[in-house]
Amino acid sequence: TKPHIFSGPPVVGKVTHHSIELYWDEAGRIKRIGPCDQWLRFSVEEEDSRTHTFGTIHTGYSKHHIVEGLEPSTLYKFRLKITSQSGEMVYSPVVSVSTTREPMSGKHLHQAINVNDEEAVVQVLQSGTVNVDVPDKFGFTPLMVAAQKGYSRLVNILVEYGADINLKNGSGKTCLMLACFAGHLDIVKFLRTSGADWETCDRTGSTAMHWAADGGHINVIRFLINDSCKVDSKDNGSLWTPLMRVSALSGNARVASLLIQAGADVNVQDKDGKTPLMVYVHLLNPQVPLQTLDKVQDFFIK
Repeated sequence: TKPHIFSGPPVVGKVTHHSIELYWDEAGRIKRIGPCDQWLRFSVEEEDSRTHTFGTIHTGYSKHHIVEGLEPSTLYKFRLKITSQSGEMVYSPVVSVSTTREPMSGKHLHQAINVNDEEAVVQVLQSGTVNVDVPDKFGFTPLMVAAQKGYSRLVNILVEYGADINLKNGSGKTCLMLACFAGHLDIVKFLRTSGADWETCDRTGSTAMHWAADGGHINVIRFLINDSCKVDSKDNGSLWTPLMRVSALSGNARVASLLIQAGADVNVQDKDGKTPLMVYVHLLNPQVPLQTLDKVQDFFIK
């Protein structure tokens, strides 16, 4: 078979965002007679867009090849080199084809969320191909990320598109807990009016009030108290209330005072029988001076 009988460019088949299918001899004019080493050999060559030279990316006897590993929304140019057994060669005309746009995915949604790009978030959600609650590699939904970062507009948009407010991540935390810990009062209020539950617990048994106390944000804690959130819920590890957590972890006197004014039990005991005052003294120093202890007592003893 002589290579000159083949004159057309490769035909473009299926095109995706990362691959292009090429085939040739659609009419079946090339006959394969004898052993394969007597057949015409086809080389697919791709043009380098920078140097405008062609390089071989595939060689064989088949009449079909799929070029893979391509970039989305990119123009590519290909041609065929047809070689006979005797070494005679001809080149086909060049065919130009662009890969398609990369389909929207959870990766795109989370990328848009992380940079607070409202337009991109809406674009992904309007595509209808991405679940609004798709988790990232850490198990955080887009709403959890937006609530934690304080992106109020994104929180509104995600809820508008049906995001589940009470979903939990791998450790059992909800978007409300994350917003409480981060101190984003506007988001806390919005989530609450949208149906977020105060009494939901994470895997440690901690509630939104525990996380608000851990974050130390007075305005958030005051809002929780005014919205009838319980101040004495115990976690399921050390049986610590929010007041106990403040006493043991941060020693934030303003938070402790606010919780006590709201009715937090100053004599509550954890699983080891320790009270908030005892764990606070331990937090400061086992050898804390008496005058410091007297100051601490002002917050815990009525």
